[in-house]
Amino acid sequence: MPIVHVQLVVAEGEAAPAGAAQAIADVVAAELGASPGRVWVRLDLLPQGRYAENGGRDADVLPVFVSVLHADLPATDALRAQAARLAGAMAGVLERAPELVHIEYAPAGRGRVAFGGRLVE
Repeated sequence: MPIVHVQLVVAEGEAAPAGAAQAIADVVAAELGASPGRVWVRLDLLPQGRYAENGGRDADVLPVFVSVLHADLPATDALRAQAARLAGAMAGVLERAPELVHIEYAPAGRGRVAFGGRLVE
């Protein structure tokens, strides 16, 4: 089920790499062992002028923020390993260093997410 929302911080006028959303969907599916049609990706660009860090930041540092919603969260050890694999895979697709890929896991979606009006149970 994973729904993945990616916010890519970009320099003014910069675009995402061609085909990035599909490539992200494919690497996430591969990392999670998901069947075709079971990973959904939204990719948004965040202009660097709309991103800040307290105390300032290096203008060349352009992070990636990722939110992952699973039907059920994996156990902590599995989640730790998954986060490392996903960060590396997304970094490759988005041409960023893995340490710039920040992943947030949403609370489990089972019982609170519906696809086509059908609740995931």
